[in-house]
Amino acid sequence: MHAYTTSQIAARSRSPQPSPREALQLALLQPLSFFPAGAEVYAQGEKAGAFYQVEFGAVRIYRLLADGRRQISAFHLAGETFGFEGGTTHHFFAEAINATGIRVFRFAAGADVSQLLLPLALKGLTRAQGHLLVLGRQNAIERVAAFLVDMAERQGGLPQVELPMSRMDIGDYLGLTIETVSRVFTRLKEKGVIRLASLRCVEIVKHDALQNMSE
Repeated sequence: MHAYTTSQIAARSRSPQPSPREALQLALLQPLSFFPAGAEVYAQGEKAGAFYQVEFGAVRIYRLLADGRRQISAFHLAGETFGFEGGTTHHFFAEAINATGIRVFRFAAGADVSQLLLPLALKGLTRAQGHLLVLGRQNAIERVAAFLVDMAERQGGLPQVELPMSRMDIGDYLGLTIETVSRVFTRLKEKGVIRLASLRCVEIVKHDALQNMSE
């Protein structure tokens, strides 16, 4: 993992193992790891065992296909966690989209943190299932609309939606070309559904219309 600092919790102690809440409090005392745009948080095939929380910035999770194409499986924003694995190694790459601060949670061996991790893992599973439903749609407008609705909900439901990722990132996430993504944004703008405040900021003007398009 490449970062300016590395967070780690000391595992040796003669006292009883900490409770999940105490373990989390210990983790929060550790310094953040800072990643510049494009920096790798972890690589596919690397040893797993920690999980990560975005404090600021954004992270993309992706896999490189056999033909060299990139498939993005998830974006993680401030306050969200990632890095859960069913085995001992990472199955995807994690990369900072922009300047990002990440807190790395490494718990002492033997600490029972299942009560802490289970709700986070279930939340990630629910989001992954939602992404599969989006990819199953044939219409590019439906996919982009669902993406914007999801991003708005994850940012508190405000009309102004920040998009730290590029149009190419969005395309690799939705299974669309960058040209198709750009055309859909333009079409939604022409219909008055959204307003493009900037390349990375979208204002949702007609939320109900966008919601209907996403269903």
